[in-house]
Order: sequence, then structure tokens, then C-alpha cells
Amino acid sequence: MSKQSARNFEVSCPCCQAKLTIDGEIGAVLSHVAPPRPPSSVDLDNTASLLQKQVDAVEAKFRASVEAEKTKEDLLARKFAEGLKKAKDGPIEKPLRDFDLD
Repeated sequence: MSKQSARNFEVSCPCCQAKLTIDGEIGAVLSHVAPPRPPSSVDLDNTASLLQKQVDAVEAKFRASVEAEKTKEDLLARKFAEGLKKAKDGPIEKPLRDFDLD
């Protein structure tokens, strides 16, 4: 075990202060220990208002989705009518196939 621990060494990451165990013989990272996270400063009054804003945003998106679904049938009917009108007015053309391009 002492030979193995002699070949391994620990390094502290300069960016995130994580502890890395590196095998000196092959130069590979054997293990990574993330640095402890500092406790977040939580303001409960601010958190409640942020949660309420999030709930309001979700509700607004839902209402917009419901309105879009209500008008979806009319929109599709108009698109179909426009396509049908273009098909009747336009000349009859033979569809172009990939086989015809060769």
C-alpha cells in the first residue's frame, strides 16, 4: 500500500478548490472531491415573491395555451380553405419525384 500511496498525490484545483487525487505514474485523475458549497443566504420574503411570480408566469402561459387551442380549429380551417383555393386556381402540375431528377 505504501508504494501505491507514494505514486498518488493530492492536488487542489485553483479554480474551484476541489481536491483531486492523481496517479503520478500514468498521470490520470483517480478521484475528485468537490469543494463544500457555502450555505445559501435565503430571504424568505424574497423567496415567497419569487415563487408567486413563477406561479403567475405558469398561469399566464397556460391561459395563452388555452386561447391558442380555442382558435386552433378556425386557424386550420382557414389554412385548408386557402390551400384548396390555391389548388383550384393553380394549373395542374405533375409532381416532381426524385427519380425524375436522375
